[in-house]
Amino acid sequence: MILDWLERSDAGWSMGTPGAVAEFIRTSDEPVATAPGKVVTARGGIRLTPPGELRLVAYETPAGPHGHWNQTVALCVPAALAGPARATITELGPDADALRPEDRAGVLFDLGLGLPAVDVCVRVTDPDLLARLRSATTLFGDPHLVGAIVASGPHRVFVTACGRVEVFAPIPPVDGRSPDGPHTHLLPTLLRDGRTHPATAPIPPGYLPVAAVYLAHPAVDRTGAPRDWDDEAFAEFADLLARFGDVEQRRLKAESWRAVRAGAPLPIPVDPPGRAAVAVALRQLVRLEPALAGAVAAARGQAAEDLLYPDGDQHGG
Repeated sequence: MILDWLERSDAGWSMGTPGAVAEFIRTSDEPVATAPGKVVTARGGIRLTPPGELRLVAYETPAGPHGHWNQTVALCVPAALAGPARATITELGPDADALRPEDRAGVLFDLGLGLPAVDVCVRVTDPDLLARLRSATTLFGDPHLVGAIVASGPHRVFVTACGRVEVFAPIPPVDGRSPDGPHTHLLPTLLRDGRTHPATAPIPPGYLPVAAVYLAHPAVDRTGAPRDWDDEAFAEFADLLARFGDVEQRRLKAESWRAVRAGAPLPIPVDPPGRAAVAVALRQLVRLEPALAGAVAAARGQAAEDLLYPDGDQHGG
C-alpha cells in the first residue's frame, strides 16, 4: 500500500523531524522516472525502503483558527532503529546510494545536527564548498558556513530508516519563499525545542516518526487553497483512520459529533491529541452538515475553542 502511494501524483511526502524536513511533491503532468520504491523528477526524488518494524499512524490536526485541518499518515519505526545521530559535520564519501547515477560521484556530508529521526546531508561537487565543509566542525560554528551552502546550492539529501528524499532545486535565500515543488526546511528555533513530532500527533510510546505521506485532502488543494468538497478523499482518509488511527481520537470525534447533534456539552480532553480530535470534529461537521453550523458555533463557544488545539501544531499537509 505504501509503495502504491508513490505512484500517485496527488500524494505529498516528507522525511525528517520538526525543524528539519525535506518534502517531495510532484505535479500530474511532470516528467517522472520510476522504479520499485523510487520516484524521481528534475526537481527531486524519493526512495522508500520501509523496514519490517514499520508502523503507520493516521491522524488529523487543526490548522489555524478558520476551519482547516491537516491529515497525515506518519511512518513510524521503533526508536531503536534511529540513525547514528552524528553531532559533528561528517564526510561520508561518494554518495553511492544517490537516486540518479550521475549524482553518485558527489560527496555526501552529514551536517551533524544530532537528530535521531533523520540524517540531514548535502551532496557536494563544488571544490570550494568541499574544502569548507572538510574544515568545519559544526554547521553553526562558522557564522558564514550556512551562507556558503545556500550560495553553492548543493543537493540536499535527507536519510531516514524509511529511505531518503533528495532535493535538487536551488536553496531559496533566507528571506525567500520555498518553491511549490520539492524543498527543505531547516529551522534552528524548532530544532532547539527537541521535539520528534507535534504535540497533537498520537505517536505511540517507543516509536519515532521518520516520514509522512499527505494524501488528497477533501477541502483544499496542496497549496492550501479551497476546492470543491471531495467525498472520495474524505472517505479514503476515514478508512485510514479506522485502520491506523488512534482509538481515543476516533472515539472523541464520534462523541463530539453526537454531542453537537444532540445539543449536549462537548467532551473536553486534557491531552493535546484529544483536544485536536475535538477541534477537527467540529471543523469537519460544518462541512459535512452545513445546517449544523449554528450548533457547532454554540458548542465551540461553550467549550472555549482555544483549549481545543494546543500551540505548536506546525506540521502536516
